[in-house]
Amino acid sequence: MTSFDETMNTDSDQQCGYVAIVGRPNVGKSTLLNKILGQKISITCRKPQTTRHQIVGVKTEGDVQTVYVDTPGLHLNKEKALNRFMNKTASSALEGVDVVVFIIDRTAWTEEEDFVLEKIKRSGIPTILAINKVDFLEDKEALLPFMQEISKKHEFVEMIPISAKTGRQVDVLEEKVESLLPESIHFYPEDQLTDRSSRFLAAEIVREKVMRSLGEEVPYQMTVMVERFKVIKGRIHIDAVIYVEKQGQKLILIGNKGGRIKQIGIDARKDMERLFDNQVVLKLWVKVKSGWSDDERALQSLGYFDQLD
Repeated sequence: MTSFDETMNTDSDQQCGYVAIVGRPNVGKSTLLNKILGQKISITCRKPQTTRHQIVGVKTEGDVQTVYVDTPGLHLNKEKALNRFMNKTASSALEGVDVVVFIIDRTAWTEEEDFVLEKIKRSGIPTILAINKVDFLEDKEALLPFMQEISKKHEFVEMIPISAKTGRQVDVLEEKVESLLPESIHFYPEDQLTDRSSRFLAAEIVREKVMRSLGEEVPYQMTVMVERFKVIKGRIHIDAVIYVEKQGQKLILIGNKGGRIKQIGIDARKDMERLFDNQVVLKLWVKVKSGWSDDERALQSLGYFDQLD
């Protein structure tokens, strides 16, 4: 066991700081975090609003520890309590961080980018603009004029074209982030990768597999709770409940003769076994909890406000 004195090394050469990864939904924030860490801790999906919680990822290399905070996409839709919760979660990530990485999708700049930038300006935190998915940019020559135009909107520390998926220029981004970190003792043990529990990560894996399996409607009216996470005779036994809002959604999720929910379970179990490096026994149930996504009390009972209290 690491002693308190060992963990709280006061070496003045150490650097450590918090870095918020922000942007509108579906620009690649979680993909970037996973690429930086070299391991998947934040779920990804082509559908927007996949990330609903703050996810902390810790990278320690020698004397430098960077604590990245992946956030839900900031968006203008505030109709439901869940949307308001995600905006509040993302906005709170700007409090007390040392650096912001603002991700955008290629040369697309929308009202939501203006919405995010306004929050960044109010924070006064040094910000790097990461222009993601440049490998998919059809007109490469449009990039430089775009960057020149965007530079008029805000004094970014730097603007870096990247590909979070392939890793292109991600090392350049990391180097710039590290140059902005303060001198500080490390906040986490050297081998810690995230502040989230195994139970939370298991629930997120199930939610990712559901989102990837279904169409447009059900994923946004679905959440997952792990009711049991226990090691028995060397195997991890996980019982998880998938909550939806309507009976019809439950039938869609279960699928013909239970085929869809069975495949979701198989896919989720494989990811869990890779993440936990252990054999997993996974059991899934689907239950209807009407109106949960627009009910703050229901959201609290499902663990959505715990981190904001």
